[in-house]
Amino acid sequence: MYKFAAKFLFAFIFLGLSIPVFFISASTTDGTINAIYKYAWSENLGWLNLGTSGGNVHVTDTALTGYIWSTEYGWINLNPSANTNVTNDGAGNLSGYAFGQNCGWINFNGVKIDSSGNFSGNASGSISGDISFNCLNCIVKTDWRPQNVRTCTSWIYSDWSGCSNGQQTRTIISSLPSGCSGGGPTLSQSCSSDNNNGGGGGGGGVVITQQVIFSGRAYPLSKVTVLKDGQIAVSTIAGLDATFNTSLANLSSGNYTFNVFSEDSQGRRSNSFTFPVTITSGTTATISGIFLSPTIDVDKTEVKRGDTITIFGQSAPASDINITVNSSNELFEQTKADKNGVYLYDLDTAPLEMGQHSTQSKSSLAGLTTSYSLAVNFQVGTKTVSKNPIKCPIKGDLNNDCKVNLIDFSIAAYWYKRPLSDAFKTIEKTELSSDGKITLVDFSIMAYYWTG
Repeated sequence: MYKFAAKFLFAFIFLGLSIPVFFISASTTDGTINAIYKYAWSENLGWLNLGTSGGNVHVTDTALTGYIWSTEYGWINLNPSANTNVTNDGAGNLSGYAFGQNCGWINFNGVKIDSSGNFSGNASGSISGDISFNCLNCIVKTDWRPQNVRTCTSWIYSDWSGCSNGQQTRTIISSLPSGCSGGGPTLSQSCSSDNNNGGGGGGGGVVITQQVIFSGRAYPLSKVTVLKDGQIAVSTIAGLDATFNTSLANLSSGNYTFNVFSEDSQGRRSNSFTFPVTITSGTTATISGIFLSPTIDVDKTEVKRGDTITIFGQSAPASDINITVNSSNELFEQTKADKNGVYLYDLDTAPLEMGQHSTQSKSSLAGLTTSYSLAVNFQVGTKTVSKNPIKCPIKGDLNNDCKVNLIDFSIAAYWYKRPLSDAFKTIEKTELSSDGKITLVDFSIMAYYWTG
């Protein structure tokens, strides 16, 4: 551990805190193949690689394009012509034909991509034989998602039309990306004639303040956090009715990306809502109507087929909960959150095939529907194994996700040699050295509790 800490600190000093941290989100509408889970298996062709850089395989709502690589048989073209290419119906059901110079035509009817991006089923050809996408050791995954389960967290807005003299409000209603359902948040921006006044000599000036206001629903008494350009900007606590309201003031004019997420009473997190916002001089932007996705968990890591597994989490009180279980035949179940926002569903695993599965949930209330929650995995097998509670690191977990990794490192690096904000002072006091500043001592603490 100490050797690791020494290496960690050496890297920190050597790089001078210049490490760029990238927050990458999956492309749900134009997906690529996972760098690890990229191999299918053919009884005649052997291993088939869908994830080579030269193959450039992409998954969209209408097609599967690019090339699959076979060591023995060469390239297999997924879109050999307009009339015979591999197509996608938007729900993940593939059809059509691929073609290899050395292995002929391959029929993709029967191959499916589920709501977690997992390929399943078999393609087939007279030379290739059956090609399996989900056998014992072959797994193919993409970050594309079917339209009916697509996470609608990045909303599209029309352009500001500008401010004219007199007090007015410009309101922008989000338009949903393709395949998303439910309503989106509302973004409004107020301006006054003061914004257009030119400068003048003498006398007092107008104090220009830019701010953003966030409001919506999370879970009763849950912690709601707002990130500004990847950094924790402000946190608040939702009320008993799950509603929250918080704001950021004294912002400079410019473009920002805000992420909003919540944590329930057990530390489980929602998916993040993401908002790009442009702040102009003297304006107040209001993002309202936010409805954060539920949290979700299961009580077993493995369940004997035919036994029940409990799916549970938290959302807004009295909301309708829709649960999806990813399988060869997807299951869709419904339940309702109680007055505390807690929901629980006992799932009969008899209809599920043996192997790995995942589940997600989303909420509906008052005409609004959330995006899907984060996914939770479980195994259907021959025995039942209860899930052990997650043990969080004692220190160093700056974003409260029960991990100490590069995200926490980047948060601490941001405050290195800078005055701490009031919000971050509280975090530094409980998670780091509690000396009111970020030094190498704090990074050594993070190195000791590092989980990766």
